[in-house]
Amino acid sequence: MSPSPRPAQKRPSASARKPLLIGAGVVAAALLLGYASYSATKPEDAPAARTPAAAASAEPSADADPRGGAYAALEKLARREAKDPLSTGRADAPVVMVEYADFKCGYCGKFARDTEPELIEKYVKSGVLRIEWRNFPIFGEESEAAARAAWAAGRQGRFWQFHSAAYAEGAKEKGYGPDRLKALAKEAGVADAARFARDLDSEEARAAVKRDQDEAYGLGAASTPSFLVNGRPIAGAQPMGTFTEAIESALAATGKPSGKPSGKPSEKAGR
Repeated sequence: MSPSPRPAQKRPSASARKPLLIGAGVVAAALLLGYASYSATKPEDAPAARTPAAAASAEPSADADPRGGAYAALEKLARREAKDPLSTGRADAPVVMVEYADFKCGYCGKFARDTEPELIEKYVKSGVLRIEWRNFPIFGEESEAAARAAWAAGRQGRFWQFHSAAYAEGAKEKGYGPDRLKALAKEAGVADAARFARDLDSEEARAAVKRDQDEAYGLGAASTPSFLVNGRPIAGAQPMGTFTEAIESALAATGKPSGKPSGKPSEKAGR
């Protein structure tokens, strides 16, 4: 059985969870992501036992958007900011994968170690894919602190190095207390420790994390990791094949050739 995402343990108020104001289609779009999260976390005694193939097929097909533009509504969440330190890949890449994740989530760590490097090697480096990280802390104060620390590391251009250190095998078990976050920043090569400490505790960091968190809750995400591939929802640390199929289908739908996104190259961020 492929790993299922971890369910959220806390949720904001009803007003904070209202769907984002992208347009009428976003309500149906939010249902798509919420359904994908449920499908990946449903009990084992549900009518059909979930296998890796069943988990992938539980989500709507990328070849047909049954909700009349719901994928398109979710696709608008790609920010495509060329200098975003929490993203990697060309800003004009034909396919964008938005990732909502928590540093205390074991399945997020599995994806970061086992699948994401393959996606970067195969699709990001060829110009097909851009990955945009969204902090989605759902496991308490340490989750929130780790999210702010990752953002602070990004201020010095070391987000992805911090990401790798925080998701290393066994890192989660050591926790994300203040001393541990300083150690991770040092391991990630963050040069200015004093600035890192200031940024971590800043209102700007809190606002940035809350923006991402509210975006995820507003879409109905109920677990981590959750993904959007050009608007198509995927829940859980699914096998490589699930992401490959989604990326290839999204690329085909754009009509653009593999590895040759249109427009001038944009500055790469992160890795």
